[in-house]
Amino acid sequence: MSGTGYWLADKRRGQEARWIKRFAATHWTVNFPRPMMASVVTTAPDAVRVDAVFYGSGDLAGLIWDAVDGWSHPLLAYETRRDFRDCTLSFRWRSGGVRRLDETHGPTLTIEGRDADGAPRAWYVRLWNYASGGPEDAVIRLDFAALTGGFDLPEDDDPVWAGDVDRMFISLVPPGYDEGDTPFAAAVEGWAELSEIACEGAGSVLAIGDVMLPEHGLSMATGYDDCFNQTPERVVGAIHALGYRGAINHYVGMSHYFRLERLGDGLYVSLSGGVLNAACAAWHRDFAVRAKALGFDVIWSLSYELFDAHCWNDWKQRAEDGAPALTGWVPPSTLLSPAHAGAMAYLQQVADAFVSMGLEAGLPILFQVGEPWWWVMPGDGRICLYDDAARAALGGAVVSIPSVWGDLDAGQCALLDAAGALLTASTAALCASVKAVAPGAVTHLLAYLPTILDPRAPEAKRANMPVGWAAPAFDILQLEDYDWVTEGRPGLTAKGVAAATARLGYPIAEQHYLAGFVLLPEQAAQWGLIAKAAQAAMARGTAQTFIWALPQVCRDGFTCFRQDGEDDVEAFDDIVFPIAMGSQASVSPAFSTQIVESPSGHERRSADWADARLSFDAGPGVRSETDIAALIAFFRARRGAARGFRFTDPYDDRSGAPGVAPGPIDQRLGVGDGVTTAFQLMRHYGAGDEAQGRIITRPVPGSIRVAADGVERIEGWSHAGLGVIAFDTAPGAGVVLTAGYRFDVPVRFAEDRLDINRATFAAGEAPSVMLVEIRE
Repeated sequence: MSGTGYWLADKRRGQEARWIKRFAATHWTVNFPRPMMASVVTTAPDAVRVDAVFYGSGDLAGLIWDAVDGWSHPLLAYETRRDFRDCTLSFRWRSGGVRRLDETHGPTLTIEGRDADGAPRAWYVRLWNYASGGPEDAVIRLDFAALTGGFDLPEDDDPVWAGDVDRMFISLVPPGYDEGDTPFAAAVEGWAELSEIACEGAGSVLAIGDVMLPEHGLSMATGYDDCFNQTPERVVGAIHALGYRGAINHYVGMSHYFRLERLGDGLYVSLSGGVLNAACAAWHRDFAVRAKALGFDVIWSLSYELFDAHCWNDWKQRAEDGAPALTGWVPPSTLLSPAHAGAMAYLQQVADAFVSMGLEAGLPILFQVGEPWWWVMPGDGRICLYDDAARAALGGAVVSIPSVWGDLDAGQCALLDAAGALLTASTAALCASVKAVAPGAVTHLLAYLPTILDPRAPEAKRANMPVGWAAPAFDILQLEDYDWVTEGRPGLTAKGVAAATARLGYPIAEQHYLAGFVLLPEQAAQWGLIAKAAQAAMARGTAQTFIWALPQVCRDGFTCFRQDGEDDVEAFDDIVFPIAMGSQASVSPAFSTQIVESPSGHERRSADWADARLSFDAGPGVRSETDIAALIAFFRARRGAARGFRFTDPYDDRSGAPGVAPGPIDQRLGVGDGVTTAFQLMRHYGAGDEAQGRIITRPVPGSIRVAADGVERIEGWSHAGLGVIAFDTAPGAGVVLTAGYRFDVPVRFAEDRLDINRATFAAGEAPSVMLVEIRE
């Protein structure tokens, strides 16, 4: 566990475990190639159902059991056991709309692993060869010690060696499957159910994590595009076990929920036959029920983002040259135009479909409009508000904005204001549609601050944080800024939250914050920054703080503990010890040096501390019974030595000479490299290479001055906390940074006992009030 309340777990280290049977219903997964869709849900403790939607003759879905649990959090994962020879799997098979058990290309168990000699290979076990019953309703029994692959037995006999397996999966294909790429004229829906799943034998049980972390004050964000392959029971159970509570902020996604219709060689989102595809609808109905059963609410999050390959061309936002708005995902998504009536009507029906499932489950309806914006091209600042629908809505002859970066003229600003009004109208219509289905719905707006408040584009907020969103347009304002967080720029977070609060008027108690996320496993160190950002959000009174997102939490083993400070060893009250008493204190700086003396009198000295640790006796400042009363009250409020506080050193409290006001070039701060944005305040004693550096963590608010190459910087930086100066943009390579400030020393009472005797005090003896410096 770190000082910021989290731990990256790589495996269980003595935590609770239990046993499950191999092939437990909750831990099957699915996978498939685009554009088809599939999902898996548990229908009983020993049963799963797969729903699939096929669009071509080569579509194939796999119902998967992995030997290695690559989806669970390490504290919840089942053990890896690749040898399946000591177990037998049996289940009842039922299906419809897919190739039957007795047909060519019917359901087949593919086993991937290595043979007895260690050579990689796969076996293909036709389930019909082990079935009792009919081709769509049969009991299947698979003894992995005596299993044979091949289509016709014994002619195609291929004995399976199941002693070193990576994974196995049951294939599901449409009735028209031919391993080719012939498109179907219309989507084909199919399903299969495995019930009465049982595993027997000496190898039939696996150890699995049974951790139940205490509530820590944070909530979880998920996305269907990232966890569609798992059962909802497994997803919601993991969130609960990892200590998250409140509402689950669930992004319904941009690439897996829709129905598709064929036009020429393309497939495009469609309302034909319904709003959501069958696989998505089955998954989310179960998800809503599972969430309610464990006491979670669900915030249904729908964005203006859609998988580009399936988006109608006239729905897309476009730059002035006609280029579509494309995100950086591979393959890319695009952004729907707020001005296009068809696109917006489609979003409204999607929202209504998800909200209706929430109502069916008995959940209170919480709905989020997720990151609605006019896309800004990341390479050059072109804003995508020039699609035909937007041009028409904005008056036809639209002013040119080559880039929103930099200063804009009055006409360009007016265009952005008009675009903001269009965006406002579209989000209002979306929320109104939801409230028509669920009149008591609580509406949320999610705004991504690094784009909306990009310092390079000071006017972009006219379009992407329009004043029409001001309270009470929504019930809750949700903010996220994970780029700033993972880049270590907390100063921009503080400024962004303040700017959004000032512009839209939602008090902190009506705000949510989404911290995260970590894109790649090699970036796992960023969880420390995310934990700090989450703590800061809770400290400023944010109503709910979310970690984004569950798949990355599980991948990296992010394990959160209490975030409210109650269990924080370094508890600190940001309050100054009474000045009048502190001004008469005595101070004792101390180092720790190991000295070894040889018989000849020579010494070897080793300094254990890079900086002195201070101790103070504040007793001489206690001059009256009023002072004693104030001291006792202060001592009790700090719970003795339990909580730290600020102390003003009467001999050393500023960056420059005693009694002289701080100047911006008093102390070295660092040298820019064009990348680093955060620099620690330091106080140097001595000169040159012999100077001793002291980290300053408690500068006096309002006293800090900063300069770059000797020129004071009034803007473009902020104090991010603990003496860290955060620049909005990284200072250029070679730029010399300096700072001046006043500062306090973080201290605590040296003991949990305070001895004061009225008689000796009256006789002129000062009490001893020892304080010791805290390392931060």
